[in-house]
Amino acid sequence: MVPVAEGVKAFRKDKTEQETLAKMDRIRNHPFWFFVYMLFSTLPILLAINHMFRLRLFGVTLLDNSYLYFMFAFYLSIVFLLFPAREAGPKDRLPWYDILLFLTSCITSGYLGTQGIKIVSYGWEYSGPFVPTVFSVLLWALVIEAVRRTSDLSMTLICLAFSLYPLFAFLMPGVLQGQPFDFLTTARLHAMGANGIVGIPLFTVCTLLIGFILFGVVIQNSGGGVFFFNLAHSLMGQSRGGAAKIGILGSSFFGMLSGSTVSNVLAIGSMTIPAMKRTGFAPHYAAAIESCASAGGPIMPPVMGAAAFVMASFLNLPYIQVAIAAAIPACLYYLGLFVQVDGYAAKTGLKGLPKEELPSFWKTLREGWFYIAVVVILCYFLLTLAVEAWAPFYASAAMILLSMLKKETRLSRQALMNMIVESGKNMAQLAAILGAAGLLIGGLSVTGVALSFSRELVAAVGNNTLLILIVGAITSFILGLGMTTTACYIFLAVVMVPALVALNIDEMGAHMFVFYWGALSDITPPTALCVAAACGLAGSNFMQTGWTAMRLGAVKYIVPFFFVYSPALLTHGTWPEIILFTAYAVIGITIIASALEGYLIGIGRLNLVLRASLLVGGGLTAFPETVTTIIGLLIILASVGVYLLFKKLSKKRAL
Repeated sequence: MVPVAEGVKAFRKDKTEQETLAKMDRIRNHPFWFFVYMLFSTLPILLAINHMFRLRLFGVTLLDNSYLYFMFAFYLSIVFLLFPAREAGPKDRLPWYDILLFLTSCITSGYLGTQGIKIVSYGWEYSGPFVPTVFSVLLWALVIEAVRRTSDLSMTLICLAFSLYPLFAFLMPGVLQGQPFDFLTTARLHAMGANGIVGIPLFTVCTLLIGFILFGVVIQNSGGGVFFFNLAHSLMGQSRGGAAKIGILGSSFFGMLSGSTVSNVLAIGSMTIPAMKRTGFAPHYAAAIESCASAGGPIMPPVMGAAAFVMASFLNLPYIQVAIAAAIPACLYYLGLFVQVDGYAAKTGLKGLPKEELPSFWKTLREGWFYIAVVVILCYFLLTLAVEAWAPFYASAAMILLSMLKKETRLSRQALMNMIVESGKNMAQLAAILGAAGLLIGGLSVTGVALSFSRELVAAVGNNTLLILIVGAITSFILGLGMTTTACYIFLAVVMVPALVALNIDEMGAHMFVFYWGALSDITPPTALCVAAACGLAGSNFMQTGWTAMRLGAVKYIVPFFFVYSPALLTHGTWPEIILFTAYAVIGITIIASALEGYLIGIGRLNLVLRASLLVGGGLTAFPETVTTIIGLLIILASVGVYLLFKKLSKKRAL
């Protein structure tokens, strides 16, 4: 057990020293720039509260585009304070060129923010004056440089290529040919158009996601990770393979509120991976379990990841509807992971943790009841009052107030400072990446290529739903290896989703399909960021851990096909349909996971033939169609029956 007082202290120390201060080396020794950073991290939160709650503080009321430009002025500029231009650059000071880029970002976005009304009224994106045109070119260049610093080279090159696409779209062959634009018009469309930098992705970040990022930072720094870890400890610690089950449950609890992946591995995995290794789990298996458990954060309601919020904007639906739709598939994913871990523990004879090492469930609840209360408050505002943009702010305020009730969880001056630093860093990184994603959308939208590509794709597959899903899965997977999950989803939502919807696939299912497949890069080599983080904690081989994580997370690869064919798994249907198809999916996923691990409860170890047979039967059972489900159930029953019969006969012969 991790005592609350010690756990919160250790967690805060870890977050402060290992993550936050490592990023602050360039400015923490310079009081002026540290003050600027803190100011630029705090002011946009106040601006967001003023805008979303319509407070009109100091008489300030902004158009949406002006609001986005001013928010971007804060967050884009601090990218150049935090993230160096190159790894070998100075770590203890700010170079002159970063200061210049910081000032240029402030001036460029700030100026465009003051011109919001004119941009909308006079259509400056197509024919703007000289000064805003110059600033448009500068903003374009700044966004590309910002995404290079906050992401990786592949993401940068993809966004740069698509942002330049309007310049040479007329030269492209066939379906890739589109409407061309000159350089200056392209720059204005990117900087001032509705489908550019200040388009849907940035709008989502600054009006919806900012509150949830703040909530995640608050709950982390108030000791939420320690509480959920202890809660999982008390619930699962004594069961076989208890250390691994603690990791799954703790990471799912923590991930569903933080929506993060790598930070989830580092925060929870630092406690669970050593415990798993100590109780007999191989290092690579322990790391793979934690990787898969943490990778479920962005698909697990109620908070999920950034892509889910962008999805709500694309669908023009309340975010809570996306969260509800994601609930059953996410639970199926964790079910598959849990069954495989239980089978591994049973095969290898791994026991649970000693009772004396486990916290009391009721004592844990008494110590941290307010974390549960905050989640209830969040869900109340989301579900009952349907004020999704306000909900995380109220929940964060409640968390801060309730944490003050206990000395151990009370937010110190350092913790408050750490919250500001972390929220600024997270928002700056997201703003840069999603601003660049706006360039990608703009390049595809203004040329008309996105729609023509979808039409041609539908024609090419000949209205074959399965074929287009396979094409979509492969495309999502490949792009996910070179782009962040959110950027990958945005690209596919523009290019691929219209093709899926054209074949009468449920719109929510289409969006969720590409979202799931784009998110697989977290556990799939060669990128597998979650695996890389977990390997560092476990001391395991990267590729061995990666292949194990792929097997453990196999459900994430197949569930998207199920909910596309049956939207009932996304709660789009009648209650009898939802219950029936969910039950079939639970049975099928349980059998699939058992076959993958080679152990079935009530049967024991499985031979290769039975594993193959159960894999087929489980897949057919989970597939949401009556005939295939019946066939799958018959295959499972027949396979198990024949196996038990042969086992009984072999015992008689032995006697």
